Amino acid sequence: MTPTKKTILPNVLLIVGLSILLCGEGYFGYQVSTLSKQRERIKEDYSVANNITFGVFSVDQWREKISKVIDGKVNNFDLSAEQRKALQTKVEGQLNGLVTKTISEFNKPQKGLGGKLKKLAFNAFVDEDEIREQVPSFARTIVTKINSPASKKRLKGIATSKMDQLEKETYDNTQLASATVTSHIYSKYRVNSSAAFDKVVNVQLAVISKLTNKYTYAMIGCVIVALAFWLLMRKQVRLHTPLFILSLVFALVLLLVGVTATIIEVDARIQSLNFTLLGEKLAFNNQVLFFQSKSIVGIIKALLAQPKPDSVFVGILILLFVIILPILRMIGKGIHIWGRDKFAENKVVRYLAFDLGKWDMADVMVVGVAMTYIGLNGILKSQLSNLNIQEELLSTVTQNDTSLQPGYYIFVAYVVYAAILSLILKRITPTDPKPVTES
Repeated sequence: MTPTKKTILPNVLLIVGLSILLCGEGYFGYQVSTLSKQRERIKEDYSVANNITFGVFSVDQWREKISKVIDGKVNNFDLSAEQRKALQTKVEGQLNGLVTKTISEFNKPQKGLGGKLKKLAFNAFVDEDEIREQVPSFARTIVTKINSPASKKRLKGIATSKMDQLEKETYDNTQLASATVTSHIYSKYRVNSSAAFDKVVNVQLAVISKLTNKYTYAMIGCVIVALAFWLLMRKQVRLHTPLFILSLVFALVLLLVGVTATIIEVDARIQSLNFTLLGEKLAFNNQVLFFQSKSIVGIIKALLAQPKPDSVFVGILILLFVIILPILRMIGKGIHIWGRDKFAENKVVRYLAFDLGKWDMADVMVVGVAMTYIGLNGILKSQLSNLNIQEELLSTVTQNDTSLQPGYYIFVAYVVYAAILSLILKRITPTDPKPVTES
């Protein structure tokens, strides 16, 4: 075998091996980014369908739930033995009071002849004791009549008509919007009830979370294997250039996935609210108070879309220092290592490769997102804890699902990996300009 073949073969094997590994990283990264966007869409649909505006804060929802309780009470109306006994006692009291009032009216002093004759006739033909003896039987007849099927039907009809009238007069402006949104989302997920929708969403989110974590680990694993090549090839100087160029591509994939996948998710909700009315419980479950899910690119787009100049300026700064400058650094490093003879000592190339790091704020972004998460999570826990109520008639349970997402960890992996590549570059290339030799 010729010396040339001995030199080319390791390069080819290295490039082929790392290219396969790079394809794997790219595939896993694509899956992470796709699943991240899919999770974001599902959570957004869920937060809209279960928004507190269409639930606890909706007059229509309260009206419907209260109406069901009252309709149930009316339709199931019946008098127990104790209630009948108590009602009969009340009716007897009312009848005795009516007898007493009537007798007192006839027995009061009369001025005219007609009044005196009526009083005389009443005392002659009416026996007060006899009337009072008949009060219990009259009371039983009245109670029996009230509890008869015909009377209960009339009472239910009156109560139901009044409730229907109240329902028609009580409404808010969320009913049409809620119906439209719910119909659209239920159609999208092929369900016909909130219970079925919650079940489908929970299953999909569980699957997506499991797959996203698997692909994230696989992606970072590819990068770790690529770093292991440096350990194995540290003494093979002739392989350093292709190895470093491919390592930069690994870093670029990490960066692109890290800025496009979701990095933080803020989710605050009322898990359950139970209110007791007429012995029946009114329940609201999974009422979303706030939901927001953002990637770094999503944050930049949101800032640039704001009408305020300061927000636009911050968006431009993040775009410049977190995405553009890191890419320029990688380009500078690639040119520096690839074109040693022609471009290695070029001032622009050296500045991009070595000095631009002071303006690269990717590591600052990592710390900023972490601090934002810690701050938001602490605030939400504190505020939501104040909404937890455990009383006899009212109980609420809140839930805070704020979390850092795989995009954040991939971005952290990029920052660490880029720092390692910078150290490697300083070790395999001289950082001082070559002295000019005199001819």
